[in-house]
Amino acid sequence: SQQRIYDISFELTSRVIAPFVAFLRSDDLLYWPFLLSAFALGLAAFAVTRGLRTPGLLREFRRRHFSKDIWWHPSARADYRFYIVNAILFPLIFGPVLISGAWLAGALTGWLSALFGAGPALSGGVWVTVLYSVLFFLLYDFGRFLGHYVQHRFDVLWQFHKVHHSAEVLTPFSNARAHPVDLLCMWTFPHAFTGAALGVFGYLFAEPVGIYTYLGLHVAIFAYNIVGNLRHTHIWLSYGPRLSQVFLSPAMHQIHHSTEERHFGRNIGYALSIWDGLFGTLYVPRNGEERFEIGLGDGSDARYRGVWRMYVLPLVDIAEGFRRRLTVSEPP
Repeated sequence: SQQRIYDISFELTSRVIAPFVAFLRSDDLLYWPFLLSAFALGLAAFAVTRGLRTPGLLREFRRRHFSKDIWWHPSARADYRFYIVNAILFPLIFGPVLISGAWLAGALTGWLSALFGAGPALSGGVWVTVLYSVLFFLLYDFGRFLGHYVQHRFDVLWQFHKVHHSAEVLTPFSNARAHPVDLLCMWTFPHAFTGAALGVFGYLFAEPVGIYTYLGLHVAIFAYNIVGNLRHTHIWLSYGPRLSQVFLSPAMHQIHHSTEERHFGRNIGYALSIWDGLFGTLYVPRNGEERFEIGLGDGSDARYRGVWRMYVLPLVDIAEGFRRRLTVSEPP
């Protein structure tokens, strides 16, 4: 029908435009206040490290962190292209199979009602909203950690996650340098956890339980996004040895991208570092800024400088791995 054609055209147009207006959307890490706050915090951290009265401080900050060597590096240019293509294709291709937290919540509420009868219809209130807001963030953060953790622990998933780690320089666009399978994994885990929590709360309480938001975003996630872009830069911002036991600083995520063997598989978390502490993957810098190269550490980073290569190389490497295993297992 004509309405159906209009709806499809509108959806396609929206997807094409979306990556170009990300800086206007409060639910996107590239939202302009997040970028501006990252610049301000980065400059402040640089000034504290160098000394507030250092001559030419702003010029040195620009030279070190906004040089052509970083922002026009072949790896960074690949990030820009991949960001646009992936932002358009991922929702169109994988949107229908994404697990919705709301759908899971409704299904779980119905299942609990069928199993145990009608819920107790408890009354909510401010404290219930506070409790659910805190629980939501903890489960969301743990889901992000677990989704990231399995990508580093299972070889098949690692082949897809290598696309992200093949970045040779870091800019905020490197955050979106993720294969669709990688994104699918990082979507599924947190939404499964938060959807399950919403389902339980939906069964227990008479009225829908909400979360505290700011500009439509969970307040804790909004607060995290203020500093989130610094994770994928070369600006060193550490929270110190004590606070870093709880919160994952941008410096700690930069370490996660290091080619140094002592850094491999460390600091997997999203906003909180407590999960890394529990899983034995925490690495807290203790002696000031550390210097290291960014990338895979095996000399293969340049393989991933093309958009098509980022999509296809993981599949090629997985197929090659299976072929080698079959060859080895064949009797002489």
